[in-house]
Amino acid sequence: MERTTLKRQRPQFWRVARRCCQIAATVDIAFLGIFLALGSPILAWVNVVSVAMYAWAFYALGRRQNALAISLVWTEVLVHAALGSILIGWDSGFHYYLLMFIPAIAVTMSARYAVIALSSLWLYYLGLYTISLYYPPLQPISAAALIGVNVFNLSIVFAMFSYLGFFYARTVSSASRKLNRLASTDSLTLLHNRRHLTELAEAEMTRAERYKKPLSILLIDVDHFKLINDIYGHPKGDQVLQHLAKLIRLELRQHDLIGRWGGEEFLIVLPETDIVTAEQVAERIRIAINSYNWRDNLNKDLSVTLSVGVSQLAANETFNRIVSRADKALYISKSSGRNRVTKLDAEPNT
Repeated sequence: MERTTLKRQRPQFWRVARRCCQIAATVDIAFLGIFLALGSPILAWVNVVSVAMYAWAFYALGRRQNALAISLVWTEVLVHAALGSILIGWDSGFHYYLLMFIPAIAVTMSARYAVIALSSLWLYYLGLYTISLYYPPLQPISAAALIGVNVFNLSIVFAMFSYLGFFYARTVSSASRKLNRLASTDSLTLLHNRRHLTELAEAEMTRAERYKKPLSILLIDVDHFKLINDIYGHPKGDQVLQHLAKLIRLELRQHDLIGRWGGEEFLIVLPETDIVTAEQVAERIRIAINSYNWRDNLNKDLSVTLSVGVSQLAANETFNRIVSRADKALYISKSSGRNRVTKLDAEPNT
């Protein structure tokens, strides 16, 4: 699941890639001065070319020419690592930059191509190491300078890995939050879905019983919703549900819970609310929906009303039991002509 989510983050990854191009070009400018000072003109000129390649890659990424940009970056790093290792030695640390490709490959390629790319990278890395074992540097520098270049390269790669690590961590964390929202939210109304609302309601019931506080629920059904779909179409019906979600939410307190319970049903949990107050809340919601200007906002011939069932939590009662009683109250409202509120108290032996 994380891999799929990371793929969806690729546009953000390309923005990070542009930033990395800027950082890499800045590093190469620094190297230009370093190698001129060390008397290595070949590597100095290589850095001039490298800066130009990163600038081109940056421009290509901005124009969504990602394949071209990646080709430029791959070429620059592979050639630069090879020249640095061959000219002044393996201990210069230019091979560290090859390791930067590992997380990038894992994120941007499918598993099949990632295996091929990683295998090729490993063989290339191994080849450079083998050459360094059997052939001395072509343009050796002093031991102190070599250590300095190694520390510089190690520091840059360490910093870039840290930057990418934080980026990947933020990406996964953001994706996880989005997945949690998707798992707990109704996609149409953006209210709690049935499963998540049940979890929240049961937690509120436990709290109510512990502190001896009242708790009530409202079960709301849109009157003749099937006719709305049949006459105006399902898209219009969806718009009605979206409007209802917003309008009902306006009539509730911040800590009240509301979710889409079924197709055209909404369930509301009212903590610290007895059945008399809950009935008043339900009536306020019913009036707000009944008086809303549906004609101007959705359709000139459209009107929407609600039927509501109200019940209060009894001692040692399960969530299913209180919902069942609210459902019975809702049935009474609908069978009595709709567009009304009915409350139903628990039986004495509940």
